[in-house]
Amino acid sequence: MRTGAWLAPALFGLTLLVLWEGVVRLFDIPTVILPAPSQIAGAIAANPPVLWADFVQTVLKGALTGWLIGCAAGVLAALLVARSDFLRRGLLPVGNFVAALPIVGTAPILVMWFGFGWESKAAVVVVMVFFPVLVNTVAGLADTGAMQRDLMRTYGAAPRQELRYLRIPSALPFVFNGLKIATTLALIGAIVAEFFGSPTQGMGFRISTEVGRLNLPMVWATIVVAALAGSLSYGGVALLERRLTFWHPSQRH
Repeated sequence: MRTGAWLAPALFGLTLLVLWEGVVRLFDIPTVILPAPSQIAGAIAANPPVLWADFVQTVLKGALTGWLIGCAAGVLAALLVARSDFLRRGLLPVGNFVAALPIVGTAPILVMWFGFGWESKAAVVVVMVFFPVLVNTVAGLADTGAMQRDLMRTYGAAPRQELRYLRIPSALPFVFNGLKIATTLALIGAIVAEFFGSPTQGMGFRISTEVGRLNLPMVWATIVVAALAGSLSYGGVALLERRLTFWHPSQRH
């Protein structure tokens, strides 16, 4: 079953790469328009130190740090919001408003505030992931029936015990949904923020620089590394979700 689940996407991806290579060579498409997969692979093979340094700067320093801080802050804030109707009515609309702000508007401001290092990229990521995690966690904490809560109180459960044994387990699928959304937003935020100021490292810096030099194989090599990092991050969170929420109906397949 698991082999079949991986085999179909692998065959589809391989077929797509073969068709891509064939179209580029058949129609002699210029490299500055669309490089062939073999050229992209050559760029990856020829530049591992550069790609690794960009990966560390963007993913490990900017995206991962911001993701950890933003997600932790979102969950903690949700625990407070869930205990207060006033905070729920006041903070959630503000959160929806901030989440709707375009990154191209907020990123330059945060870069000016926190400087051109990875700290400003982490700040952009924190802003981007905080509210999705907050909203999903609050929704999860509220996803309990009146009968369940009444049963806990019948057995004399304190509010803290109700939170630990009822609300938090019920909220886990929602929390992981927010975390998975945040993994994608974190990488996007870190890369886009580097377009507005960065040291001489980073995926966003590399893409903008190599586009200016018309070195499209290197641009695509950076995109491939970013896509792999994002896919592995998402897969890691999904695997953790499957282990911790195996009892949930969404995991029964």
